[in-house]
Amino acid sequence: MLLTGVTGGIGGALAAELSARGARLILTGRRREALEPLAERYGARTVVADLADAGDVERLAEEAADTDILVANAALPSSGEVLDYTPAQIDRALAVNLRAPAMLARLLAPAMVTAGRGHLCFVGSLSGVAATRSSSLYNATKFGLRGFSLAFRQDLHGTGVGVSIVQPGFVRDLGMFANTGSAAPGGVRTVAPERVVKGVTRAIERDVAEINVAPLELRFLTKVASQFPGFSERVQRLAGAERSMDAIVAAQRSSR
Repeated sequence: MLLTGVTGGIGGALAAELSARGARLILTGRRREALEPLAERYGARTVVADLADAGDVERLAEEAADTDILVANAALPSSGEVLDYTPAQIDRALAVNLRAPAMLARLLAPAMVTAGRGHLCFVGSLSGVAATRSSSLYNATKFGLRGFSLAFRQDLHGTGVGVSIVQPGFVRDLGMFANTGSAAPGGVRTVAPERVVKGVTRAIERDVAEINVAPLELRFLTKVASQFPGFSERVQRLAGAERSMDAIVAAQRSSR
């Protein structure tokens, strides 16, 4: 099983649970010094790779060619207004959040199809269902990842290879939002990392197309926002979400 983004966010929690379930892990991240302790802890293979680098993505797929499950968890926060981004930062956000998981799927899926079994699980976000202020790039990549996942699932129907997307809301304790130390926009409730991990394992074991991991009210509001974006935009402003988003953007600026 290949797990990307293991050195940040909920990656460590995913590695712990998947290892406990007997998965033979291939872990990847940009920092060797962060990967080595995880390799020892879980008896895993490691591959140092920068998913913003197209060559590294191809090399990672080659070194993980024998995997039958991909958990594409790596992502950049990519928050903030597009006008504040350099072209290089835009390219990096698109490469890590969308191109890399799509390319890994393209490179790893043929062997799975030949074997007649396998699974591709993408960790997305509810930001792939509804748009929010100061999230243009993140929304774009997560909307794209959701579309890719659901359509690729149809392409692979009948091959024995499943495709899923797991979409968390705001995750406490771990994850990109938790690392900011900011309150959730609009005072919405958060979910524990364990619920996201449970969503990933359920998606793989049951071949579920889409799992949204968030409190009931946030899932409801997200559905409303996806159907009525203009209305949602006004509600977000009235709820004071801008102040929380400004704090989150400031905390995540160094991750671009």
